[in-house]
Amino acid sequence: MAINTFRQDEITEEKFSLSLSRRLVKYLKAYSKTVLIVLLLLSFTLAVELINPFFLQIAIDHYIDGTKNVPGLLILAGGMILLSVLAMAALKIYQRLMGGVTHGVLRTIRRELFSHLQKLSFNFFDNRPTGKILARVIGDINSLRDLIQRGVLDLIPNLVKILCVIVIMLVMNVKLALYAFVMLPFLAFGMIYIQRHAHHGWRAYRVKTSNLNAFTHEAFSGVRVVQSFGAERQMNRTFERLTGEQRDSFMKACRYSDMFWPCVELSWGIGSIIVYWAGVWLLNGPDPNITVGLLVAFSSYIAIFWQPIMNLSNFYNSLVTNLAAAERVFEIMDTEPDIRDASDAEELPPIAGAVEFRGVTFGYDPDIPVLKDVSFQAEPGQPVALVGPTGAGKTSIINLLGRFYDLQAGRIFIDGHDISKVTLRSLRAQMVIMPQDTFLFSGSVRDNIRYGRLDATDAEIEAAAKAVCAHEFIMGLENGYDTAIQERGGRLSVGQRQLVAFARAMLADPKILVLDEATSSIDTHTERLVQQGIRNLLRGRTSFVIAHRLSTIRQADQILVIDDGQLVESGTHGQLMDARGMYYHLFMAQFRNIVHAPQTIPNSP
Repeated sequence: MAINTFRQDEITEEKFSLSLSRRLVKYLKAYSKTVLIVLLLLSFTLAVELINPFFLQIAIDHYIDGTKNVPGLLILAGGMILLSVLAMAALKIYQRLMGGVTHGVLRTIRRELFSHLQKLSFNFFDNRPTGKILARVIGDINSLRDLIQRGVLDLIPNLVKILCVIVIMLVMNVKLALYAFVMLPFLAFGMIYIQRHAHHGWRAYRVKTSNLNAFTHEAFSGVRVVQSFGAERQMNRTFERLTGEQRDSFMKACRYSDMFWPCVELSWGIGSIIVYWAGVWLLNGPDPNITVGLLVAFSSYIAIFWQPIMNLSNFYNSLVTNLAAAERVFEIMDTEPDIRDASDAEELPPIAGAVEFRGVTFGYDPDIPVLKDVSFQAEPGQPVALVGPTGAGKTSIINLLGRFYDLQAGRIFIDGHDISKVTLRSLRAQMVIMPQDTFLFSGSVRDNIRYGRLDATDAEIEAAAKAVCAHEFIMGLENGYDTAIQERGGRLSVGQRQLVAFARAMLADPKILVLDEATSSIDTHTERLVQQGIRNLLRGRTSFVIAHRLSTIRQADQILVIDDGQLVESGTHGQLMDARGMYYHLFMAQFRNIVHAPQTIPNSP
């Protein structure tokens, strides 16, 4: 079952790198002025925080101890209060500014990622569940919020604060400073040990979350199949397993991440005790430069020294949690499309619709060919039918015509132009491919038809719908063309969805049209109504029609019979019936099945 594919985890080795940091910083360049203001405000708040202990030392040594200068003390206290109020205001301002910068950067990254995904080849989507892609576009990018915002608000000011405090403490008293730093080597050793295990744990958690998202998306997308086959219990068991794996990976990661704070707290506590002991000892004689005010101020600087270390440990915890998200986002953005314009690609001029396959060999896996040395020609405006058993290679021919995949051998020409030498946009702008699974977007019926040509007027939309016999049923809907439909057209029948898709194709007015099993799900009554519309749709265009119901393609100018990736027969219906080859046997077998079908099926051919 497909659900087993979610056991294939995407674990790759991910390490913090300066290149990734530089890549994120590049997005901040567009907001350089705002970031500069934020840094200036941060500098002010940092300066206020660093100068307050010095004011405290002055207050104790010069205004309290001995002199008892109350007016001077009040002035000093008033100055400290004023600076603190200004620092609080600056804090609020830069938090608000940085919030706007962060959301702007995330919007830019998400827009670039979405745009890049639109350019990736079918092969990329063939190998990845939609849920995992959604997890990267939404969840992983959201995870970058803390990484970017805290990188500016926490990382930079805390590093600067630590360096400033180290300098201040060394200037104040070298001996006390060395006592304060005695626990740093032990802290560094503990941080390295914890980091190695926490990083792997959070990376595994991201993978398990991605697996769960992919499965949940697929389960809801296929809920009709699940209920039709009574597979709810199996799906529940799989969901339980995936949520259990996610929970276990989360708890394992937390066990290591939660060690950061106790490790810093323990080092802080032991270091403070050592400093207090040494300070009292030095205060009583060994160092005459030690005063009560200096010792009190120094103890404040110890708190200021360890607090940013605590913040950085928490930031690093967030870093290892979200670093995998950044890696996964940029992994997609660094993925080059398999199918892209050649360096010397030219615009395909307006075409008449002549198509030629010349010795085409192709396989989704290069070692397993799906098409083998296929050659044929289609004249402009000629309707061509592709016939053959399931898996013979019919849809692959269509995929290659739109250059959704590249060939292993051979060439494909449109009006004499090698399609590998023209731009993809100019190629696909002149053809419409209607897949077997009709897809409609959430929105109104009118919007879905207009997707064929975005600048079309309402009159042109209605004309296209009338041409394919869709107008009557659309007007019967509650709001006509403005009727809202859900994703994939859930409120419409299969036949109605296909009629809307026909109208969309008619509006696009392509020179080459492909119908891949386009009428396979339309009932006989609806099919009779739409046949005239299809004839209008095909008129004057080179068309390729894939159909299992051979009665629908008897009027084709050319019928290509594909079997096991090879073109085994070609000709008109009459020619192929006279040849009594593979097409003849397929047609007769289908005819006999219809003749012997229950009488509830009307108008059998």
